[in-house]
Formats: sequence, structure tokens, C-alpha cells
Amino acid sequence: MATSATETSTRRTTTWTVDPSHSNVEFAVKHLMISTVKGRFGDVKGTVHTDESDPKHALVDIEIGTASIDTRSEQRDAHLRSADFFEVERFPTMRFKSKRVVGETTGKFKLVGDLTIRDVTKEVTLEAEFTGRGKDPWGGERIGFEAEGKINRKEFGLTWNQALETGGWLVGEDIKLSIEVELVKQN
Repeated sequence: MATSATETSTRRTTTWTVDPSHSNVEFAVKHLMISTVKGRFGDVKGTVHTDESDPKHALVDIEIGTASIDTRSEQRDAHLRSADFFEVERFPTMRFKSKRVVGETTGKFKLVGDLTIRDVTKEVTLEAEFTGRGKDPWGGERIGFEAEGKINRKEFGLTWNQALETGGWLVGEDIKLSIEVELVKQN
């Protein structure tokens, strides 16, 4: 559906930026098919542009530095940064760009967008929730969101694995994502 010039001129867009020190991007994956390894990315930045008259027109653009991966194991992190997985020298970032919002953004909703890891882009759906809005002690305004989702790492070219003698694989295919983002109002 096309947007008319009148609709465009009556929209009031607000820009929010990610506060990286109060945001988390975490993941979990099965190891040896029996336990779960969790990790996080420390380098998270991005913007959210909201339409105050219709929050469903929000545009989310988040970039994550792949070299900032942290699983609490230097050896494992080095392997994840290698060409077997993220190949951080060639692909220093992964990115999520929203395409649409489904549901009411004042509570739980779906955020649909394109996730790019390495040189592969796939549409993903995140189960999201608005967690609040308020003033900070310095006069700024902040909002918060949480989101969860699941991707298959092989669909993004992260195919390395090792067969186990007992059957199965060293690293699971499904990756659970958990995201908590605090945003600061810019205008």
C-alpha cells in the first residue's frame, strides 16, 4: 500500500540509538548434544526510527561486531572468529534490518526483518516485547525492548561441525537468540 504525501508529512519520526552498555545480544547452542553453551556479543550498535503516530512503521537497524563474541573460553572464541564460523576478518559485522512489525508494540509483538551473517541474508522473526519508557537522571529519554528467536546456523554458512563416535554432532544447528536493548532518544 502506497503512502500519500499527506501521510508522510504528518508523521513524526523519532530516532533512538542503542546504548551498548545497557544492551545484550546473547545466544545458546547445544554442545555434544547434551549441554548448552551460551555466549554474547559485546559490540552492539544501531538505531531505531519510530513513527509516533503509528509504531508499526518502526525501522530497526542493528549491527553487531562479530569479533566481540565471548563464550568465556578464549580457545572456543578464537575458533568462532575463524573461517570455520564467523570469519571476522572478512565479515566484521552481522546486521539485522527490520521489514515489518506485527501486533501492538505496547506489549508483545513480532519483529520481522533480514538478518545477515557472513554474506548470507535470511528473513527471521523475533518474538519481541516493549519493556518500558522513561527519563534518565541526565534528562534524556529511554525505551527498552526484549526479543527472542531461533535460527539454523547452517542456513547462514556456519556449517563447521564434527561427528561424534557415539553418534550425533559436536555443535547443534539451532541457535537460540536472546536480545535486550535499551535505546536513547536522539530527537
